Amino acid sequence: MTTDRVRAARDIADETGVDLIVVTPGSDLRYLCGYDAHAMERLTALVVPRRGEPILLVPRLEAPMVDASPAGTLGLDLLAWDETDDAFALLAREAGARLGSAPARVAVGSRTWAEHALGVQRALRGSSLEIASPVIDRLRMVKSPAEVEELALAGAAIDRVHARMGEWLRVGRTEAEVGADIAAAILAEGHTGVDFTIVGSGPNGASPHHELSGRRIEAGDLVVVDIGGETVTGYRSDCTRTYVVGGPASAEVAEWYGVLHAAQQAATAAVRPGVTAEQIDAAARAVIADAGWGEHFIHRTGHGIGLDTHEAPYIVEGNDLPLVPGMAFSVEPGIYLAGRCGARIEDIVVCTEDGVRVLNNGPRELVELPG
Repeated sequence: MTTDRVRAARDIADETGVDLIVVTPGSDLRYLCGYDAHAMERLTALVVPRRGEPILLVPRLEAPMVDASPAGTLGLDLLAWDETDDAFALLAREAGARLGSAPARVAVGSRTWAEHALGVQRALRGSSLEIASPVIDRLRMVKSPAEVEELALAGAAIDRVHARMGEWLRVGRTEAEVGADIAAAILAEGHTGVDFTIVGSGPNGASPHHELSGRRIEAGDLVVVDIGGETVTGYRSDCTRTYVVGGPASAEVAEWYGVLHAAQQAATAAVRPGVTAEQIDAAARAVIADAGWGEHFIHRTGHGIGLDTHEAPYIVEGNDLPLVPGMAFSVEPGIYLAGRCGARIEDIVVCTEDGVRVLNNGPRELVELPG
């Protein structure tokens, strides 16, 4: 962790005419300065003016936590405020001193609590408030080689969990029981936290964000398993595979699953510098639509991943952002037959100088498991 990210954010703010960036606890703060603070009613904020040095504003009782974090090595101006202070007034005073005048445009992180965003707005009357994503996302979207390797480690860890699915996914077990076993394995295989465990069996597989339920798996069920977690460095995994349990898939399922597999391959193969995010989405969607299943592909093809499971860039129609080397995102087309079943195949990929690197390497074919 260095000051390079904070200074790069300041440069982009200056380039785009943003006078002040205010980043509160969350992944943006962790990304910019390495401080993984928890969000609460007391204001913690990295304050980055377009001119002058940035400030890390924290409650005094949490100042030792800054010193113990990577942020403590950066030499940032630390402003610790007391319980009887008005933290927002301090923020306004320090920002004005660095800028030489009150800021006209103030950008706050996209996941800033409303009470903090409104507190900033009240303290900086006359300033316009906007979202900082156009500044910060420009940095976060393009992963460094070290970040890519962290994502690769996370991908390998979640692949190991999928490789063990035969231990848990059996006829007669509930989705909740399977999900509990998967969650334990996510931790055992190298994560420090479980982000989600989706086990959608039979008709529940037609709901892409299905919650674990008490439904018991039946012979011949398709089961969509979408799982992910957080590693010690904060980088995330996210991988979906579809299984058939206790009997072979029907001829119809095998046919449309083959279409889904081809769509996922086509979208992955299309990844290279200069191709737009929406062209990757179109590459997957065209295969499914041409085979007559287009109405059953009901979500975008992918999302960026890093310190958040879902972050920019989003792989969806209307996003004309050209890919550049270092962008990491999912490629996850799905086909969902309401009331019957569904399937999804998801890998995390990285755009490279000459194409694509795939970070998940388990089988993408429909995996048959004994009952």
